[in-house]
Amino acid sequence: MAASAMAGQQLEMMSARAKGRTQTVAERNRALFDAQRRARRGPTPEVFFAKYIDNSRIVKADDPVRRREMRQFSVVMSVLFMLVMVYVWQHFSAIEVGYHVEVQKQQVEQLREQNRQLRLTEAQLTDPERIDTLAKQLGLAAPQPGQVVRPNGSDMNAPILAQAHVPGIQLAQ
Repeated sequence: MAASAMAGQQLEMMSARAKGRTQTVAERNRALFDAQRRARRGPTPEVFFAKYIDNSRIVKADDPVRRREMRQFSVVMSVLFMLVMVYVWQHFSAIEVGYHVEVQKQQVEQLREQNRQLRLTEAQLTDPERIDTLAKQLGLAAPQPGQVVRPNGSDMNAPILAQAHVPGIQLAQ
């Protein structure tokens, strides 16, 4: 395609020369430019050549202003990154603490229910009528006076005096 376009240009140039050799240089250049532009309008193949460029010997000049700007940018981005990480850490810690609080609330409710059940069981087991019924089933009778002995050796029917004991404060010497 490119060869046919070039051949067409050459034919036009030869015909222009044959018509009038009296053309000025500007007119001839204008005619050549127009012919080249017309030849380029269609689908023309483009040819690219790979060119190897060796930049290994090129040394980059040191730019202290650019280095300072990059250092400042790095510091600012590091500080921003740290602030974001602190925020994220606090956020997730708050969520984790919320989960722990909910778990502990559930444990408190379970312990309250268990305590209620134990109090109910204690009340049922310490019911005097129940104890009396069980004692009669086992063939036990009410204790006779003097039959009950306290571990400290006092008599059950003897009056007990109330005593107030104030703990003494001992100073270290």
